[in-house]
Amino acid sequence: MADEALSAGAVARRLGVAVTTLRTWHQRYGLGPSAHVPGRHRRYTPADLVRLETMRRLTANGVAPAEAARWACQAPGTGPAGSGPRIRGPGVRDGGGATVPVGRAGPAARGLARAAMRLDSIAITEAISRAIRADGVVVTWDTLLRPVLVGLGERHAATSSLIAVEHLVSRCVSEAFAAVARTHAAVGPPRILLSCADEEQHSLPLEALGAALAEAGVAYRLLGARVPVRALLEAVGRTGPAAVVLWSHTRNTADPTQLTALLTGPHRPLLVLAAGPGWQADSLPAGVLRPVDLAEALSLAVAVRESLDESAAG
Repeated sequence: MADEALSAGAVARRLGVAVTTLRTWHQRYGLGPSAHVPGRHRRYTPADLVRLETMRRLTANGVAPAEAARWACQAPGTGPAGSGPRIRGPGVRDGGGATVPVGRAGPAARGLARAAMRLDSIAITEAISRAIRADGVVVTWDTLLRPVLVGLGERHAATSSLIAVEHLVSRCVSEAFAAVARTHAAVGPPRILLSCADEEQHSLPLEALGAALAEAGVAYRLLGARVPVRALLEAVGRTGPAAVVLWSHTRNTADPTQLTALLTGPHRPLLVLAAGPGWQADSLPAGVLRPVDLAEALSLAVAVRESLDESAAG
């Protein structure tokens, strides 16, 4: 193992960090070299390097050093890192202020939450874009964005604060989804119509669905927030969508008569989806489907497009 071990200078060059940074990580968090040869300085083993690479990547993504050290010590294929990370007492954070709760979400969500609390729009946008490139829209929404947005909502409900943080994060998310839609512009007429219910202002989940549809090559129209029933029916009449997704975030906006109007109108779509937690299954009109999550809504919408393509081919 001594032949494979590296000096602090060699590790610093590999990771692109300063030697003083390695010393700090060693002193504060126990992420030091574990190979020891009598009469020589300790050296970093391949397992040490894995831990340090994890530490570097997480801190670069905005994760607090103490939190990043915890994750680094759990990196696959590594054993105990010396004495382990020396984490400071409860409630002490390494810069960036307090963060928001993200449940069991991983370090990427924690890093995004910290960037949000710093109002760091560049870091927020980079984190979202990187996740979408790596995992796609649906996974990014479920594992990164939704936990952070829910955490912000919970913190706001408890403290009546963080309005600026919520607005900034929402704008960054919208811009990221719009970029996906531009990159994956679908060919053909939009046959999927996405709309918020009357007085419903939470449009990000619909924007997520739109971006996911774009990734799948499905053209769509997005009407956005607070669409009155009359305006929705006019849009359906003018565009003739095969499927309409109506989003409601709260019970206050989940009026089933909106769905009934779609089903009984002169231009009834082939498929009507009641999406969002506002809708109650026992109050939905017959013939309306209620997807449980973004993945199911995407699957249903894609199935409609594929059915239309098969009909046209036949």
